Amino acid sequence: MVGYGTKQYKRTEITTADKGRLIVLLYEGAITFLVRAKDALEKQDYEAKCNFINRAQDIITELNSSLNMSDGGEVAINLRQLYNFISEHLVKAKIKEEAKLIDQVVDMLSSLLDAWRQVVVSREAQSALDTAADRQQNASTSIRV
Repeated sequence: MVGYGTKQYKRTEITTADKGRLIVLLYEGAITFLVRAKDALEKQDYEAKCNFINRAQDIITELNSSLNMSDGGEVAINLRQLYNFISEHLVKAKIKEEAKLIDQVVDMLSSLLDAWRQVVVSREAQSALDTAADRQQNASTSIRV
């Protein structure tokens, strides 16, 4: 029953997340699947390893396909190249069965995750400041009236 509640919570978190938070969740998911893939590799459970890498690849494909290439400029171009590199690296990780290849992708995704977390936090902080400023302005307007 606990598993069901956790799944429902995660589903609600995903369906109500803004774009920045959703990207953070996708990076976290990809990293989680790759950590599980590495564990499966160490246990010589090659089927599980491939399944977890496939799930991480699905997330990378989704991130790649959601890039706005017309408005994203150089950032979108760089991310596209990085996502393509990561995808190729994960194919190699499936074929060569080398944990270091998975670790390298986890390191890249962790760096991206850290950057996106900072973006989300700064957006949330700015939103909170804007809300506080609006409330203060509304309060001062109502005092004058």
